[in-house]
Amino acid sequence: MTKIAIITYSTYGHVDTLAKEIQKSIQDASKGFNDDVVDLFRLEETLSDDVLQAMHAPEKDASVPVIKVEDLINYDAFVFGIPTRFGSAPAQWLHFWDQTSSLWAQGQLYGKMASFFLSSGTYGGGLESTVRNTLSYLVHHGIIYVPLGYKNAFAELSNTEEVHGGTPWGATTLADTDGSRQPSDLELRIANIQGKTFYETVKRFAGESTEVQKKEKKTKITALQTVEKQAKKKEEKKEESKNFLTACCTLM
Repeated sequence: MTKIAIITYSTYGHVDTLAKEIQKSIQDASKGFNDDVVDLFRLEETLSDDVLQAMHAPEKDASVPVIKVEDLINYDAFVFGIPTRFGSAPAQWLHFWDQTSSLWAQGQLYGKMASFFLSSGTYGGGLESTVRNTLSYLVHHGIIYVPLGYKNAFAELSNTEEVHGGTPWGATTLADTDGSRQPSDLELRIANIQGKTFYETVKRFAGESTEVQKKEKKTKITALQTVEKQAKKKEEKKEESKNFLTACCTLM
């Protein structure tokens, strides 16, 4: 069973819109694997209610649970969605990862996989630099970063006929400086491609890991059988020696 968590922070809902498209894409790609799970979470809000009201931020979706640090252990892979803040991650992201020291010390996230999608107000909002600046969190935990790349989304990413977000680092959307612009159909297509691509990559990696585990198990069984055979031969030799001595004593 493969378990994927989509974890977001969104002030005005742009990231959440992309998150739902990515979740739908993964669900569609996972048909036939009924045990696979893709859950949606949000990061804890650190801004006070009065500040959010002053920013005219909409209410959070109560149906989406707040992620807890210990929840990370239960998933094989993560898709992180965050807005840019001066070319880097928002404070809510930093607040969350500052609580993961115990997981880091125990290596409990090592070998899991992750990808990113983002939003910014403008083209120069730091979409690519935000991913680069957050990779250190993955590196310290030993989490494997999976970029979107160009292979499956070249036509969408290279489109110059309309204004749009989207990078090989991950799906993105442009929210405009006042947050009035919503994700376009093109941006949603890129998010959809990322969800499918990420899921397929995780499944392929999990399949290879399973094969490795099978080979390791087979090797251990073979080694155990060898040890048992050697022990049996030793016992047989002891028995032969015992019988030989008994025969000699009888003749004497």
